[in-house]
Amino acid sequence: MSLEPALRARIEAVLAAHPVVLFLKGSPDAPQCGFSAKAVGALDAAGATYGHVNVLADPEIREGIKVFGDWPTIPQLYIHGELVGGADIITQMAASGELHAALGLPAPDRTPPQITITPAAAQMLKQALDNAGPGYALQIEIDRGFNARLQLAERDDSAIVAESAGIRAQFDLVSAQRARGMHIDWADDARGKGLVIDNPNAPPKVGSLTPAEARARVEAGSLTIVDVRPAEERALAGIPVASRNFDDGVEEIEALPKDQPLAFLCQAGARSAQAAEHFRALGFTKVYNIAGGTNAWAGIDSSVPHD
Repeated sequence: MSLEPALRARIEAVLAAHPVVLFLKGSPDAPQCGFSAKAVGALDAAGATYGHVNVLADPEIREGIKVFGDWPTIPQLYIHGELVGGADIITQMAASGELHAALGLPAPDRTPPQITITPAAAQMLKQALDNAGPGYALQIEIDRGFNARLQLAERDDSAIVAESAGIRAQFDLVSAQRARGMHIDWADDARGKGLVIDNPNAPPKVGSLTPAEARARVEAGSLTIVDVRPAEERALAGIPVASRNFDDGVEEIEALPKDQPLAFLCQAGARSAQAAEHFRALGFTKVYNIAGGTNAWAGIDSSVPHD
């Protein structure tokens, strides 16, 4: 199957614009398949900076990239215009250190994380492992938002392993780096019944600000508002204080210092909440959502239209 010249030129333009490009289903914040999620996790663990293309949003690219690199599946990683491969190759290279070398990054730190499993948690986990039979271990995976997933899995000799209270916990490279200092307890109280995980590496939860609080902090110079609505929507219901937006992409705001206080705004608060979680996952430590959005802002300022 041949590739149309115009489509080939589009793909080549993307590759020329970014030294590293991942073609995936979804986005790095919300991969739409497990293989894309694995590729994103490996790249993030390596500390890679990369462009990305959501093939689900562009059917031409989705089919064309398969022909372009003679590779039948998605995701696909390109480094300096050369096809590296799909999810399995990416994760294998990440585990061996080859990915870091290809990206020009330092070799990965495979030091096992120091974790604490309390006796109560260890008792419950040991019972589950005994029920699973020999050859099983506790697998801990931690995603970009520092949400931890614990499951029983077969022992993996290539995994990074930490032990606490007689429990073998195994990690992939990215999860090991995010798990340092993790504390796992068992609760049967007002918090509910189950494992309770405290991860000191997790950024603080997204806070909530009222429009009045946000306005006061902007006027005091202690807050940056990011209006996530498109320009045409902002034109219909703008707020009378300084704000930034995503008209030219998110990269400029993502490059701000991680301790920069950011408050996200939309019409009702849902889209801004998603944006706030994205920046929290990137490591920003002072992230807020403006509750009720411009609909609520209209309650303190009659110049802002209410839907």
